Amino acid sequence: MRYTVAEIADAIGAEAVGDTSIVISALAEPGSAGPDDLAMASTAKYAESLANGSAQAAMLWAEADWQALGLKAAILPQRPRYAMSHLTTMMDPGQGFDAGIHPSAIIDPTARIGADVSIGAGAVIGADATIGAGSVIGPLCFIGWKASLGERAFLREHVSIGARVDIGARFVSHPGVRIGGDGFSFVTPEKSGVETARESLGEQGEAQGQAWARIASLGGVLIGDDVEVGANTTIDNGTIRATRIGDRTKIDSLVQIGHNAVLGNDVLVCAQAGVAGSATIGNFVVLGGQSGIADNLSIGDRVVVGGASVILSSVSAGKVMLGYPATEMKTQINSYKALRRLPRYVADIAALKKAVFKSGSSD
Repeated sequence: MRYTVAEIADAIGAEAVGDTSIVISALAEPGSAGPDDLAMASTAKYAESLANGSAQAAMLWAEADWQALGLKAAILPQRPRYAMSHLTTMMDPGQGFDAGIHPSAIIDPTARIGADVSIGAGAVIGADATIGAGSVIGPLCFIGWKASLGERAFLREHVSIGARVDIGARFVSHPGVRIGGDGFSFVTPEKSGVETARESLGEQGEAQGQAWARIASLGGVLIGDDVEVGANTTIDNGTIRATRIGDRTKIDSLVQIGHNAVLGNDVLVCAQAGVAGSATIGNFVVLGGQSGIADNLSIGDRVVVGGASVILSSVSAGKVMLGYPATEMKTQINSYKALRRLPRYVADIAALKKAVFKSGSSD
């Protein structure tokens, strides 16, 4: 793909200056950019390495002195990182998947395939499944019985969509995603030690070891529009009702969403986070990497959970949480500061004891 600087600037809604007829064929880091590349130097720090490359044009920041940087042209967006979301999409060469339906794909005769759908080699489309118009189903994907994908879905290779999963428009799924597995639901004939320990906060009582009986997942998964799911993430079916993912929610790689969980709109879930069964996550929530939400909790709108934090009680809207067990970030930081002061406090107390009791011992 080749675009002029003017065409790129117009497409991303940014100002173009200098010789805007220069043709760009790729994006590159400033220090390695060649004459046909657009150097990505969105801050003054990145721009320092422009001299190490041979770029004629760069995407900078709104107030940048592009001529002082030795450039012939520049694109000056108001918010460079946001501009990158449009620019990288524009320049994305794709995955090289062929158009049309590969002859090795297995499609049940009852499946409904929309117009202009591409289905890759070895893909399997189950009975009564629905694939929306303009969708791309990558090689070796599986779409289960009565599953539904909205228009312009894009599934990379090895994606598995189980039975009764209902997904909205413009869904993006990266390699290895598994949606619609059974929830991790097991129960014992009598009250188990773990149930007693949870109620008592530490005591198992007289409970004995017992075998676990499986609770089947009869509900499906319901996913809204414009949702993206990262590689090797799993989303479990609900037990009776569906597990739900709201519109425009973005889920990173290696995330686990448990049965019956509800995620609102515009939620951001970072890598290795886990949402346990029946938890409810509000709108605009951010879950940091390796964070965890315990089961049956409610997380309010706009909550931010720091990386590796574990939420063990419900959180009201707008709070920023950190730690294990998570507390408000300012409380957690104050507690950490106090913990670091403990050795000094111990030394001070020992000195005071020595002075008061005239003792030669520091015990």
